[in-house]
Order: sequence, then C-alpha cells, then structure tokens
Amino acid sequence: MDYKQEPLTPAVFYILLALSVKERHGYDIMKQVEADSHGNVKMGPGTLYGSIKRMLEAGLITEVNDLEDSRRKFYRLTKKGQKHLSAEIKRYSEVVNLAKNRKLLGIGNLDFGV
Repeated sequence: MDYKQEPLTPAVFYILLALSVKERHGYDIMKQVEADSHGNVKMGPGTLYGSIKRMLEAGLITEVNDLEDSRRKFYRLTKKGQKHLSAEIKRYSEVVNLAKNRKLLGIGNLDFGV
C-alpha cells in the first residue's frame, strides 16, 4: 500500500532532511539546510520557526529537552516525520526518473516554447 500525502514545502523538506541525521536546535537546522542545498536555500528565522511550529502541530517533529544546554530547544524527527520524508524522497525520485526518461537531465537551456 502506497503512503499518500500532500507534497511538502521546500522548507519542511529541508528541515526534515536536516533532522534525519540527528537532533538539532534552530540555528543548527538553518546551517544544515544551507549546507544540504549547497547554499541555494538560506532559511531565515521566521520561515524556520513558522515551519517548526506547524511541524510540531502536525506531529512530524518533537521537541527534545537538552540537559546540557537549557537555553536552546532541540528538535527530533518522529516516525510520522520519517514517513513523510521517505514519501517525499520517493516523489522526487520519480520526477528525476521521468526527466531521465525524457532525456532532460544535463540540458543547459531548456526551451519549452514559452
């Protein structure tokens, strides 16, 4: 049975990717998103914490208490978040395969006649 869901926003997708490796605090998530996107995505605090709030409410992530640093809030991916991330990666993979089959990868300037 396929796991169906609405596509994730780029912000949510990158946050879930960042949390798939380890628990992180907000600033660390922002830095990891920038690294994962090779500098193409720079997430500001408003986008980050707005997304985190919605993700907490949706049960995709959970807040973790850090005994060593009580000033920072750390976040962890939940099982539901892992399922959503896996489904989104599968969706991206299918799009990449479609582009490969249509021989669109590696084409510099695509002209779609627009």
